[in-house]
Amino acid sequence: MITALDDPRLELARKTVGAIRIVPDPTLPPRLLRLVDPRGQAYLAKQHTRHDRYAQEAQAYLMWQQLLRGYTAQLIGRQDSTYTLLFTALPGDCAAAVEHDTAEEERAHHAAGLVLGTLHRANSMGTSNAIGSELAQRLRSWTAKADQADLISTSERRWLLHSATRLADSSMDSSICHLDYQPRNWLVATGRFWICDFEHTRRDARVRDFARLEYRRWQAMPHLREAFFDGYGAQLTGTEQQLLELFGAIEAATALVRGHEQDDIALRAHGGSVLSRLK
Repeated sequence: MITALDDPRLELARKTVGAIRIVPDPTLPPRLLRLVDPRGQAYLAKQHTRHDRYAQEAQAYLMWQQLLRGYTAQLIGRQDSTYTLLFTALPGDCAAAVEHDTAEEERAHHAAGLVLGTLHRANSMGTSNAIGSELAQRLRSWTAKADQADLISTSERRWLLHSATRLADSSMDSSICHLDYQPRNWLVATGRFWICDFEHTRRDARVRDFARLEYRRWQAMPHLREAFFDGYGAQLTGTEQQLLELFGAIEAATALVRGHEQDDIALRAHGGSVLSRLK
């Protein structure tokens, strides 16, 4: 691995902990570096390309790492000018690599429900229509992008806009949400569980934190949904299940557009599949 000597991630790590060396890790995305100091303590340094993502992740760690102590990394350094963060490295393997239909996978979903329930209950912000209006506008925007790129039919466009209208008229609970809560952002080891990647974290509809799991994992494996909500400590009500279906419209539209923009065939196909199933 060749990294510039003036790489902001290395600068922040050296300023914060002293001498470090890079540990090559091909499993990490390019914006992340795995580092280790002379004592063997491992770290991850991450540089964002967008200020909003950097600010959201930094704020999430600063505000909630005590609440989630034992379930997430510790933020030990940051540099606002370069959007760079330094964390303690977590042990364990990505939960997305856990073999499907195993007791280990079920345990991971149970633990994921427990941790997310802890976050949601500590940050409940009551029920209102404001979040619904915000999400309706978000769905309209994604629908317009999908329509402009010729990714949806006239009837699909009509259904997505009708879903937006229903969202705007819906009252829903809000809380601080992770908003990318799925196995790729979980780490597991024997008897242990951690979550990572808080760059999307913000106030949102509480039920929307279940959407990626619902449409990317649980549809084919409902027993994982059962394990998750057993850990979460509460099942979805009928009204919340209807909201989750509306959030599926957002999942479909965003996956279609992002898949098109990034030339990601699998993501685009996922969006089309969710849209067909819900419509």
